[in-house]
Amino acid sequence: MITQANAKDWFDRRRAHIRPWNNFVDQRRFTRPQNFGELCKRVTRNVEHFQSNYIFIFLGLILYCIITSPMLLIAIAVFFGACYIIYLKTLQSKMVLFGREVSTAHQYGLAGAVSFPFFWLAGAGAAVFWVLGATLVVIGSHASFHEIEGDFEELQMEPV
Repeated sequence: MITQANAKDWFDRRRAHIRPWNNFVDQRRFTRPQNFGELCKRVTRNVEHFQSNYIFIFLGLILYCIITSPMLLIAIAVFFGACYIIYLKTLQSKMVLFGREVSTAHQYGLAGAVSFPFFWLAGAGAAVFWVLGATLVVIGSHASFHEIEGDFEELQMEPV
C-alpha cells in the first residue's frame, strides 16, 4: 500500500539522485550518434544516468497538462473530493447499502464511476496520451543525442 511516508521517501531518493541540470542541458554535449549501435548504447546509459531527471520532466509535463486544462483540474478535484468524503464517512461508521456492508474499495470504485463523466468531458484520455507522447519525444531525443557521461569500460564485440 502506498502511504504518505513511502511516497515522501521515494520522492526524496529521486531528488537526491538528480544529476546537475547544467550538465543535463549543456548544448555542447549533444551530438548525432554515428550508428544504430551507438544510439542504443546512448539511450541505455543516459536513461540509467539521468533517470531521476527524466522522472521530474515527466512529472512536470503532467503538472503542465493539469494546470493548462481547467476542466481536467475540476475533474481531479471532484474525484479527490469524493475520495475525501468517503474517507471521512468510513471514520464515522461502515456504509450499509441494501442490508450489506459496502467495502472501502467498492466505495472508491463508486467515486471513480461518479467522476468518470467529468474526466471524459475534460478529455483526460487525450491528456494522458499527450503526456506520454511528449515524454517519449523529450526523453528519447535527449537520451539519443546527449553524449554518454564519463568513460565506461565495456566489452567490445566483433561484427559477424
